[in-house]
Formats: sequence, C-alpha cells, structure tokens
Amino acid sequence: MQSVVALFVEEPLLLLFIVAGLGYLLGHVQVKGISLGVAAVLFVGLAFGALSPEMALPPVVVDLGLIIFVYTIGLSSGPGFFASFKRKGLRDNLFVLLILLLAAAMTAGLAALLGLRATVAAGMYAGSLTNTPALAGILETIGRSAPADQLAVLSAEPVIGYSVAYPMGVIAMLLAVYVMQRVFGIDYRAEAKTLRHYNVIEQELYTRTVVVTNPAAAGLPVSELFRRNQWDVVLSRIKRGGDIALAAGETTFDLGDRVVLVGAPEEVDKAVAGLGEPAAEQLELDRSDYDFRRVFVSNPAIAGRSLSELDLPHAYGAIVSRVRRGDIDLLAHGDTVLELGDRVRVVARRADMAGLTALFGDSYKALSEVNLLSLSIGLALGVIIGVIPIPLPGGVRITLGLAGGPLLVGLLLGARRRTGGVVWTIPYSANLTLRQVGLTLLLAGIGVRSGYTFFTSFAASGGPQVFFGGMLITFSVAFLTLILGYKVLKVPFGLLTGMLAGLGTQPATLGFALQQADNELPNLGYALAFPVATITKVVVAQLLLIMLSG
Repeated sequence: MQSVVALFVEEPLLLLFIVAGLGYLLGHVQVKGISLGVAAVLFVGLAFGALSPEMALPPVVVDLGLIIFVYTIGLSSGPGFFASFKRKGLRDNLFVLLILLLAAAMTAGLAALLGLRATVAAGMYAGSLTNTPALAGILETIGRSAPADQLAVLSAEPVIGYSVAYPMGVIAMLLAVYVMQRVFGIDYRAEAKTLRHYNVIEQELYTRTVVVTNPAAAGLPVSELFRRNQWDVVLSRIKRGGDIALAAGETTFDLGDRVVLVGAPEEVDKAVAGLGEPAAEQLELDRSDYDFRRVFVSNPAIAGRSLSELDLPHAYGAIVSRVRRGDIDLLAHGDTVLELGDRVRVVARRADMAGLTALFGDSYKALSEVNLLSLSIGLALGVIIGVIPIPLPGGVRITLGLAGGPLLVGLLLGARRRTGGVVWTIPYSANLTLRQVGLTLLLAGIGVRSGYTFFTSFAASGGPQVFFGGMLITFSVAFLTLILGYKVLKVPFGLLTGMLAGLGTQPATLGFALQQADNELPNLGYALAFPVATITKVVVAQLLLIMLSG
C-alpha cells in the first residue's frame, strides 16, 4: 500500500486520471433515481488525498480547470442571458440575487449560533449552494492573506464546509422540485406552449399547403403581409400555374397560388385561415429541379451572422426553413443567428446546392476543432479581469478571481459572438467537452489537495453542525425560490425549476428538471440565472469570509 501511495505522490498525472475515471463511474451510480454526476470526482479526490499529506495535484491543474469551466459556461449562456433582459430577466435576476443574499444572512446567523469558524462557514455557504467557483474564490482569498504556516489548515477548512454541505445541497433541491410540482399540480406541456416564441423548446413543426383565396392577401409583399398579421411561420415555396419557385420577402401572392407553410401547428393554421383554405393535396417538391438538404454550419465566416445578413434568397435563390441546434429544431427567421455546429435545412435549386454547401462548410471534422487564438484571447482577458481589485466601502478590496473574471468575459464574448474575423463562440459539442474536462480538473485538484486535512479535522471543524446548517440553508433556498417564484412572480414552473438549478449552479438539478418537464424550458431558466448566481456567490462567499473573520 505504501508503495502505491508513493507512486501517486511521485506521479500526480497518474493520480489525476485515476481520480477522474473512478469519479466518473461513481457519478453514474443512481440511488432512487439520483446521482452525483461529475461532482463525484470531488469525493473520490478527497478519499485519495486522505491517504497521505503529500498527495496533491499541481495547482495549475485547479486553476486551468476553473477558468475553462466558467469561460465555456459564459460563452454558451451569453446570448440567452442578455436577451432575457428584454423580457423579465432583470426582475428574475434580482429575485435570484435576493435569495442568495438571504442565504448569506442565514449562513452568518448559523455561524454565530453554531460557533463555526469563518473559513468553515464560507465553505458551507458555497457547498449548500453547490458552487465550486465560489469555493475556489474563498481559497484564493485565503491564499493571499493566510500566514504560510497556517495555509494548509485554513485552506482545508472551507473544503470541509463545502464537502459536508454539498450532498444535501444537491438532494434538497431535487426534493423541492419533486414535491412542489405535485403540490402545484403542474402541467408542463401547457406551460411549454405559452413560451414557444422563446425558441428554446422542441417545436412540433409541420408543413401545410394552402390555396390563396383571400383577396386581402393578394398583391401585398410577403414581408408586409406577415408583419401585419404576426404570422410566425416560414414560407417555403409557391406554385403559380405550372411553375414552382422559392418565396422571398418581396414575393406577392395571386389568387389561386398554392403556398407551402412551415411552422408550429397553431401558427400554420392561423396563417392558412388568413390566406385562404387548405389544399386538397400537399405540394410536393420536384427534386429534379429543387432539392432540400441539412448541412452543418462549420464555416467561421458565417458563424455569428443572421440569416437576413446572408440574404440567401437573392444571393443563392435559397431559403432556410429550420435550424437544428443541439437536439432542438427551431423555425428559421431572418434574425436567427447561426452558430458553429448548427444544422440548417436549406431548399434550393440542385445546381446551387454545391455552392450553398461550401458557404455553410458542412464539415463535421471542422466542428471538432477549436479556434485556439480566440479561445486563448478570451481566457487571457478573463484572467486579467479576474485579478483587478474591486474597492468596496470600509476599505475592503475583492476580486472576481479566476472564477468570476473568465465567466464575465465569456458572457460578453458569447453574446457578441464575433468581432470582425474572430469568432468567439466554439462548436456546441466542443464546448460541452471542454466544460466537462475543466470541471473534472477543478474537482479532482480540490479534492486531492484537501483530502488529508478533511478527514483529520472533520470533527474539530464542526462537521455535524455544518451538515445540518447547510441542509437548512438549501431547503430554505429551494422551497422559497419555487413558492415565491411561482405564486408571487408568476414564473412558469418549468422555467422556474431551471432558474433554481441556475441559482444553485447545479447540473444535477437541471437534469432532473429537464426530465420532469420533458422540454427545454428549464434550460432557459438555467441560462438566465446561472451567470448572475455564479458571480454573486463568488463575491458573497469572499465577503462572508472577510466579514466573519473580522
């Protein structure tokens, strides 16, 4: 046994891979349908770290994992985060902020009541709200201010608070969602239909042919006709006499035209009623002249551009009817912004299809590659922003750290998508891969580094008190969020469960919410709440440490 421990001490990379692999296996073990997921890597790391005080991974592993994880989260959440403020995003984010401040006040009160050290209480706050970046921010603050001879112990105490509170931080939120959806009698399908226009739920798209018989629909350009009637459909093609053509914004209808519409059933039915009457037979596409195909968006030159900018009807005589992003089909509009990894359904003349394929790229191999220049610039900017000191009243100075800085930069660059020839976003699949690798490095590094002190100092650092204190915080936060959000703010419950997952920055809660809702609404709530929740917890956790230490 001693020789194995010595091997792990001498070969930290070997230790990293074993911890990551075993953590992956443990994370997929389900108890009553609940699993730890990637968070299991932290607990495996703690177990290995407990074998020897010399067991550790290089500090750069933790830092690298942290900045990659939060930066990729920012890139993917940026567009949805800023777009949400056009609706009720400001109100909802203020709600999230107030809940997190309430949790901080509860933490301070429990620390005084239970006699917890400031380091342990700050870790309990991060653990009860399952936020690893907040824990990393606490450790950064301790690293800057702690005496060298006390650094090891003081750095381990937040991890004790975090690790003890974390399991119930996951379980309590899952239980809250499970209980309250039954108390409120939630109909997820009905709620999803009310938010179809957000383009974040799987759209039941279908095609319908209509004969134009309404005189009011004749003679007006399609763009004006659709604007007046607020029809949320795509006009695919039009048959006039014996000729079939693709429609554009300036196309006008004649009575007797047969038109193909694509969209959600209720939207298509509304447009059919306004144009005329359903055709007896569907207008099939003659593929000897026109063709349709799904192609990958892999060309960086068009990533981050809207369909209206590409002007496909005039440049290529083509239209895009649908965009598939991840596992979701979206109806294509002029303001739809293309992202690397999207699959677009194009309709065009067969002779033009090769040029369109070249325009979009259609290379699966290219989607597996990451632009290291834009990635490196974004990460470097995040690190710079993270180390800038922020003065607060009372002479206190904090930083966003390696957690908040890259996240903030990721949000801004993700929303911007591109600057000139530089595309900031990365393909969907590559983003998920980098995110998981980053989180695995972070959790493994923290666990191994703190394992020995965790097990030798558990009782002395108030382990039992932390468990019950953290459980009280998480249950209070979860039930208050769901009750106030649904009953007072009238947030749709599917959206609200995603907000709760984002508030807790908890992928396990998000996965459970998606499973219960059976649609993508929780993802919208998660993207809305996650950035503000992460930055808030990173800052508040450091402030708790400073104030409770004083």
